[in-house]
Amino acid sequence: MTPREILALIREKEVRAVDLRFMDFPGLWQHFTIPADALEEATFEEGLGFDGSSIRGWQAINESDMLVVPVPETAFLDPFCQARTLTLLCNILDPLTREDYDKDPRNVARKAVNYMKQTGLADVANYSPELEFFVFDDVRYDQTANCGYYFLDSNEGAWNTGRDEKPNLGYKLRYKEGYFPCPPSDALHDLRTEMMLTMLECGLPVEAHNHEIATGGQGEIDIRYAGLVEMADNVLKYKYIVKNVARKHNKTATFMPKPLFGDNGTGMHVHVSLWKDGRNLFAGPGYSGLSDMAMYAIGGLLRHAPSLCAITNPTTNSYKRLVPGFEAPVKLAYSQRNRSAAVRIPVYSPRPQAKRLEFRIPDGSSNPYLAFAAILMAMLDGVKNKTAPGEPLDKDIYDLQPEELSRVPSTPLSLEEALDHLERDHEYLLYGEVFTPDVLKTWIKYKREKEVEAIRTRPHPYEFALYYDL
Repeated sequence: MTPREILALIREKEVRAVDLRFMDFPGLWQHFTIPADALEEATFEEGLGFDGSSIRGWQAINESDMLVVPVPETAFLDPFCQARTLTLLCNILDPLTREDYDKDPRNVARKAVNYMKQTGLADVANYSPELEFFVFDDVRYDQTANCGYYFLDSNEGAWNTGRDEKPNLGYKLRYKEGYFPCPPSDALHDLRTEMMLTMLECGLPVEAHNHEIATGGQGEIDIRYAGLVEMADNVLKYKYIVKNVARKHNKTATFMPKPLFGDNGTGMHVHVSLWKDGRNLFAGPGYSGLSDMAMYAIGGLLRHAPSLCAITNPTTNSYKRLVPGFEAPVKLAYSQRNRSAAVRIPVYSPRPQAKRLEFRIPDGSSNPYLAFAAILMAMLDGVKNKTAPGEPLDKDIYDLQPEELSRVPSTPLSLEEALDHLERDHEYLLYGEVFTPDVLKTWIKYKREKEVEAIRTRPHPYEFALYYDL
């Protein structure tokens, strides 16, 4: 849509307010709202001012003035606001230079696409993430000087088989048996359907939804592939809809990778392919129907996976999910059909258009603009350097003998370790100034100070079970 068409839509739909949104550095949508009649065609060129020093990881207070510039093609009617509201996603500009702001995650994603085109290797990167999430009925947590705890509850959780519910009707999902059961065991079917229909109303093309493996409300809604920047936009819209539909029904949704101990966590398996002139460059005569380019892309992903994790798995909780035994891809290998490998080649369809890679490591706590951009940069580095991925590992990795297993490299064990890898291995992210040194320095500093150190210095509840009687 053009700015003029946006203004016409506002009049046609009797829109009362316009919500302007952008992404902060760690990965949360931010917004402010203006009256509908305050939006003009000039706004799409000139932008509107805001305080960049109050956004996490951004400007110093003496350089706080920034601009949001609405992107007209991102417009959608917000289904949750009481007053008719049109939402527009925005790019961030420096008001003095009028240049795109380096720490705007959406700008990083746009630069990654431009760099890909400049290399001549491909002109489109298609992404299709599988976002998983939990829906809970009650969430409580606190951390004080003398107390630290969390409490989660779900009406379908296996731990509630003996709860007095006056009456308890049973149908609780057993641990690791939540994949595809019908109602009444799948107690959230209608809720996910409402999420799906709301996504469709907001322009998100949905393919399917289902209950996922874990007990206690784990779900997934699959959306159709799109280009890198558009898909990152869609992920934010997806998460916004999931959270707000849940809240509408007095429930709460989270994309936290590992909220429950002893059951599957939630990932964001990223399906990706590179295209040029309308042709899928990953289709070919090689292993599992892949081209040489696809194999080199796998090589790039596996080579840089330890440093990629600092961006695709950017929370301390991410590494509670990346443990053996819960379908988490902790080993840096590739294989067709094998969900225990870091890179899987789906074989659902023999059509060349459907050939793609599934990078299974990422999770939904990541900033999608940064994560998708970093994944693309790792693949392009592999293609440029013809990085061979080695032999496929078409075995159940969890059943390998210890000696054989030890020869397969692993994902980092912690966010701190992943950040160490990123400090050592980041040149591939700097090509085309997609990620600048300042962006990476700020990211690493923020994660170490605000998250790694914050967790490291606090007692953990389980430490009392281990050590209190010493």
